[in-house]
Parts: sequence; C-alpha cells; structure tokens
Amino acid sequence: MQLNLNKPICFFDLETTGINISKDRIVEISILKVHPNGKEETYTKLVNPTIPIPPEVTKVHGISDADVADAPTFKEISKEVHNLIKDSDLGGFNSNRFDIPLLAEEMLRAEIDFDMKNRLAVDVQTIFHKMEQRTLSAAYKFYCDKSLDDAHSAEADTKATYEVLKAQLARYEALENDTRFLAEFSSRKKFADFAGFLIFNKEGEECFSFGKHKGKRVVDVMEQEPGYFGWLLNADFPLYTKKVLTAIKLRQFNNKLS
Repeated sequence: MQLNLNKPICFFDLETTGINISKDRIVEISILKVHPNGKEETYTKLVNPTIPIPPEVTKVHGISDADVADAPTFKEISKEVHNLIKDSDLGGFNSNRFDIPLLAEEMLRAEIDFDMKNRLAVDVQTIFHKMEQRTLSAAYKFYCDKSLDDAHSAEADTKATYEVLKAQLARYEALENDTRFLAEFSSRKKFADFAGFLIFNKEGEECFSFGKHKGKRVVDVMEQEPGYFGWLLNADFPLYTKKVLTAIKLRQFNNKLS
C-alpha cells in the first residue's frame, strides 16, 4: 500500500515536558516525510526545552534533563524543521489536538509565522477511534500485527503511525487514498485555532467555545465588549489563538474602513 499523494505529507511526533499547549515545550521531534513518489525522509532531534522535564514525564518517554542538556533549543532548529515541512500536509496520532497546536506554539515563539491555511492535517488516531477505539500500541498490533516495543519513542511512534495509516487504507473500503479525504475524515469539530478555543458556526463564522461568551460570534463580542479582546491577549492563551483573534480584529477594522 502506497499513499496516493498530491504533495508530500510529514508524519511527526513530539515528546514534550507535559501536555499544556501554552506552557510545555518539545524535548524530541521526529518527522517522517513521505513524497508522492514514495521517497521517505527521516528527521529526529532531541531538543533542549529550556525548562525542567518533570520526573513523572521522564518516566513516560525516558528523556531526562541530562539527555537534552547539550541539545539545541527548538528556536535553533526551527528553520530546518520549517523548511522540511513547509511544502507538506501533516499527519500524526492525536496530532490535531496536541502535536500540531504545540508545534505551532514553538514555531511562533521562534518567530516563524506558522499556520495551516495551505495544508491538510490527517489525524490517524481519529480514524482509528472512529473505526476501532484503541491506543497506538493496540492499533499497531491490530492493523500491522506487530508489537510497538519502543512506545513513547518519537521515532518509533512516528513510523508506527505511518504504517497504521497504510494498513487502515488497505483494510477499510470506505477510506479513500486521498489526503484531503483523510484530513476531513480525521477531523473533529472545525476550529478556527488549533487549541479549540475558537470554533466555526454553520455559517463559517468564528465563535467562542468557552466561558461567558460561549457560542457567541467573536466579532459581536469584540464590538459589544472591547475590553474582552485586551483581556484575552494578556491572559494565558496559546499564541496561535491570540494570532487568530488579532486577525479577526484587524479584519473587523478593515471592514469598517471599506
């Protein structure tokens, strides 16, 4: 089974200091870039997160502060990571909810203007959960009849994710070997940001998904309560969420001028 690709797709996995998209940092990144002709490129790097790795997290992925003490920071490798993925769609396991949002935060901290406007995202976990309801290790065993001995190793998880997707395509006739179909099939709600604080309504308008303004259009809230925008920018929200809010604010301002 070979993926039917119109452009490259980068399967990637992150090991991190935790699961808080705004505060936690990458300690290892692994990327498997698959080209339309089937050629594969692998990129794996340990990363100094510049903050301590909690002992309970080290127990999960096996990476300690000592392991990354001499590793480059993400900012130091951000350009080479961006150059590798900039022409590609993205794929991963739970990537829509965690890996892509956290990668976006790291990119923005490194002053690289990362977004998903011209790329698709295939979340293999969502496909798996819609079809079978399992974990990555179980998915690997179920679809590929192999044991994932190095689970929580970024490179092993990345390769397993790629193999699982190919096996899913071979198993399910309902799945189309097309990146756009897989991206739409593996998506959940349509978010305006990565972290899910802003969602689209049926008309395609950005709305808040949380707090006192949940369900309200962002433009209406900004119009009726201007101070709320300032509070959001100063509060502990992901950088990408703030970037989207700023873009909406500028669009609203330009619409008034036109």
